[in-house]
Amino acid sequence: MKPTMEILARINKNSNRNKEEVFTKLYRYLLRPDIYYEAYRNLYANNGAATKGVNHDTADGFSETKIAKIIKSLTDETYQPKPVRRTYIEKSNSKKKRPLGIPTFTDKLVQEALRMVLQAVYEPVFLNCSHGFRPNRSCHTALTELKKNLPGQGGSLRVTLKAVLITLTTLY
Repeated sequence: MKPTMEILARINKNSNRNKEEVFTKLYRYLLRPDIYYEAYRNLYANNGAATKGVNHDTADGFSETKIAKIIKSLTDETYQPKPVRRTYIEKSNSKKKRPLGIPTFTDKLVQEALRMVLQAVYEPVFLNCSHGFRPNRSCHTALTELKKNLPGQGGSLRVTLKAVLITLTTLY
């Protein structure tokens, strides 16, 4: 059996060559144990891996047994993500706090495996000007692109998010 990451690399190449292709049977890659080892490797380096969700589940509890339980629950369609633990963190420029939802490590693991599968298919299809939640892209790269591609703006662009949200609310 080929490693899942090798298969995902092939899917990524196919998606890049055939942007109109519809990929089916992707769910089966979530039922392969090796993708969870790769997902664990991606998550463990993150400082949040040791942060407990609602049930004290952390990266320290990772094992073959955990993977088997996840795969069994996905196979028999009984997997249910747990509610996130809500906490509030201070904003850097004010005294206000913003909400932060902390999922259990098992849910993070499943989310990461799913992200890996979906990224293999969709990353080649995204437009170059799309920056949200993509590898090596962020709001900072989007702003850099805006500065380069908006001639005559003098490098300054002011957007009021509140005004945008009010406009969207009015339109819809």
